[in-house]
Amino acid sequence: MTRPLRRRLAAVTAAATLLVGAAQAHAVAATPAPEDQRATVRAVTKTAPGLQRALQRDLGLSARDAQVRLAFQSDAAGVEAALERRLGDDFAGTWVDESANVLYAGVTDAAGARAARAEGATVVDVDHTLADLESWRATLDDALADDPAALPGWYVDVTRNRVVVGVRDGGQADVAARVAAAGVPADAVVYEETTEAPRPLIDVVGGNAYTIGSSRCSVGFAVQGGFVTAGHCGSTGARTSGPSGTFRGSSFPGNDYAWVQVDAGNTPVGAVNNYAGGRVAVAGATQAPVGASVCRSGSTTGWHCGTVQAYNASVTYPQGTVTGLIRTTVCAEPGDSGGSLLAGNQAQGVTSGGSGNCRSGGTTYFQPVGEILSAYGLTLVTSDGGGQDPEPPTGCSGYARTYSGSLSAGGTAVQPNGSYYTAGSAGTHRACVTGPSGSDYDLYLQRWNGASWATVAQSTSPGANESVTYSGSAGYYRVVVHAYSGSGAYSVGLTTP
Repeated sequence: MTRPLRRRLAAVTAAATLLVGAAQAHAVAATPAPEDQRATVRAVTKTAPGLQRALQRDLGLSARDAQVRLAFQSDAAGVEAALERRLGDDFAGTWVDESANVLYAGVTDAAGARAARAEGATVVDVDHTLADLESWRATLDDALADDPAALPGWYVDVTRNRVVVGVRDGGQADVAARVAAAGVPADAVVYEETTEAPRPLIDVVGGNAYTIGSSRCSVGFAVQGGFVTAGHCGSTGARTSGPSGTFRGSSFPGNDYAWVQVDAGNTPVGAVNNYAGGRVAVAGATQAPVGASVCRSGSTTGWHCGTVQAYNASVTYPQGTVTGLIRTTVCAEPGDSGGSLLAGNQAQGVTSGGSGNCRSGGTTYFQPVGEILSAYGLTLVTSDGGGQDPEPPTGCSGYARTYSGSLSAGGTAVQPNGSYYTAGSAGTHRACVTGPSGSDYDLYLQRWNGASWATVAQSTSPGANESVTYSGSAGYYRVVVHAYSGSGAYSVGLTTP
């Protein structure tokens, strides 16, 4: 059976191993994409040539490997979401091996291990759930935030199943005492000496430039009516130029986000400057897993790429502590502040600050874009000029997985995450879609027949809500959503054998 383009997490054991604490896990390799689907892979690259070149330059990938990695990460993001829903408070996090395209899942018990294997992930036994680690990290937000000179930051590292606390040379003993006094277990924390000195990157323009008085920053992502950017770039009410507008909301420190309402005559576009003579179209804001490859746009240093190290990281700048950030290995320099972070064509965050530079490398932190959209009730402008609501319709319930997106009238989208899923055995497939009020969205379930996708079930009645049920054999399947009329955000529910 010829395999479709997007590569599912396979059950083939590779020779490479990963040690986490005392646990050893065997890597799982992904299966290759077929020759007759390469045109689809190339189409992804055609929309973002600068992105591919940056991945090749900064991560040492070939053109083909860059394409494969982005496809693999799309699948991995769907598996991560499924596991988090299935395991609830017992979820211990997932991450990808950036060199082997392997998805790992931390598990604390046998039930978690069974669920992870069922989703195609490689199991790693760990001691703490992600909920516990995040709870202890939040405790440190209160216990450690008053000493930025001694503590550059802390975050949850799911790959080590620990809260990592950065300390200055010789300061570990005092910090450890404060951590213990806060009630955080010693076996849940690891200390790392560092010379990092994070600071907001506001000196010169980054990304598509705009100015605030004599200061300059970068446009992050276009939203309906304006754009989002870093909070430290300007306070509420401040005026901007190039594009002209007004800060309608700003939060820094604590958070590092803001949004600017642009004046008439400025047109928000769902794209990011790739500094290679073109643009990267923004298709949505699906969060990438830990270990995923991401790239940043900024006018000082152009396109640069790295990997996601952690979410919900806390960082102490001279102005105060910022929490809930994305920690990455992407380099940045002053002037890149506020600019865009992308995983493929998915918006991730806006540049907050960091340390190092793009000659020797460094650590950079990003404010997640989803939090900004939610805080101000904004709508992300996507590549077709439509919008992705911060909270898509949720009419589908009782399904194992959910996916969301946005379509303009006549548009079509593929789920999960522009990819497909594998049914390892015969059984029942259930899917539904809920579209915007007043729209007519249709739903199709398709199966790969070895040469093309064939529709095996469909629901095309008038209205925004559709559902299908299909009993089929093992194979490769996908869900297709079509906006027959109307436009806006939609939600898909999916349960598979």
